[in-house]
Order: sequence, then C-alpha cells, then structure tokens
Amino acid sequence: MPARRFFCEGALRAGESVALDERDAHKILHVLRLRDGDAIDVVDASGQAFAACVRVAGAGVRAELASALERATAATLRVDLAQGIPKGPKMDFVIEKAAELGAGAILPFYSERCAVRDLGGSKLERWRRLAKSAAAQSGRRDVPAVCEPVDFASLIEGFADYDAVAMPWEEAPHQTLREALPALLGAGGRVLVVVGPEGGFSAEEAARAVERGARLLWLGERILRSETAGLAVLAVAGYLRDL
Repeated sequence: MPARRFFCEGALRAGESVALDERDAHKILHVLRLRDGDAIDVVDASGQAFAACVRVAGAGVRAELASALERATAATLRVDLAQGIPKGPKMDFVIEKAAELGAGAILPFYSERCAVRDLGGSKLERWRRLAKSAAAQSGRRDVPAVCEPVDFASLIEGFADYDAVAMPWEEAPHQTLREALPALLGAGGRVLVVVGPEGGFSAEEAARAVERGARLLWLGERILRSETAGLAVLAVAGYLRDL
C-alpha cells in the first residue's frame, strides 16, 4: 500500500516507537483517515522499510515498528535529472513525476534561455516536500535529493561525476532513442539527463556540454516540452533497466 508509506530521519530498529512529523500526522488522520492500530510502512534514512502500526495521541501520531521488511536489491543504474527551470508551476510537475519515475536526484539549473532567475528558499523547500510525497506515494524506499539551483557553467563542471551524460536537444544527430540510450546506460553506474528550459539550449551551450562529455540525444520528430522531455527519457531508461 504505497500511499501508506512514510519516511523518518535516522536509523530505526524493529520494536521502536517513532513520532511522525506534523504533515504526515495530518495525512494519516485527515486524508487517509487511519485509526489507531492501522498498518503503515515506515522507511528510515538508510532505506530500510518497516511494517508498522499507527498510534494516535491527540493531534500527534506515532508509528510502532513491528518488523523490518526485506531490503530491495541495490540498483546497478542510477539516473539523475538536471532540469532547466521552467516558468510557473511546471517545475512542481517535473519534480513530482521524476520522483515517481525513479530519478536518483533532481538538479535544477539556470541557463541562457531560462525566464526564471531567482526562486527563493521557499520554492526549494516546496520541491523537496513534493519529492518526498511522490516517493512515498509511488512506493520508493528513498527520497530523491532536490539540489540547490546552479547556473549552467556550474552544472557542466559536475559532468565528471557521472559515467554518462545525455542531453536531449532538437538539433542533435537523428539517432533514435532505441539506438542511442542503451549504449549510454551501459552496464550501470551514474547517468545524468540534462534538459533545457522552454527555450531550449543555445548552440553554444550544447557545444560546451559536448566538450565536457555530454552525448546529444534526439527524441524524434516531435519537439517535446521542457517538462515532458526529461520524463520521457526517465521512462525509457526505467524500461531498459528492468529488462
């Protein structure tokens, strides 16, 4: 029951009773309408999941951890998403769906054609809450990190931390995803998918990314929106990973 999964800080053990935060308590009592003794899952900071039950005390909720659940097999492939920040609420959608599709981390960035330049801390905190909620809803045992926004120059400096970098661009050589993506994903490791904002990447930005080791990807004849392109690649990568 993925919608009844909640995340807690620190390392937990079976037999413990842990307090859930106010947002989780509100969801349990007023959204899911659970009662004392109802079953939930709790996941600690290490990704260990526990079968637990609800203990209600006034407006607060605790979780009694009954037993540790079997650990999931460690993934051999991690795909992160770097997203050029789009206008309005579109980034909320990207964060939520990227978390559902298994992104290891989400890296917002500013580039030449970004209309958004200054977000403020409250926006970042909202994105992190969305990532946590989506991870719980989709049954993940981890919450993808949502990093502080950086400029494009700083982003490409971090390409060296990845085994492969894929950059969808409408002017990339016309090689299908079926042909290009399996080779990029290789035998596993860390892969970064870099998606531009609404205006896309300039030719200069694409050239700088290629100099740093990025591989340009063509997503087909249809030009996808900024908030769609990265999710499409994550979905295909998930399919290939699970073969």
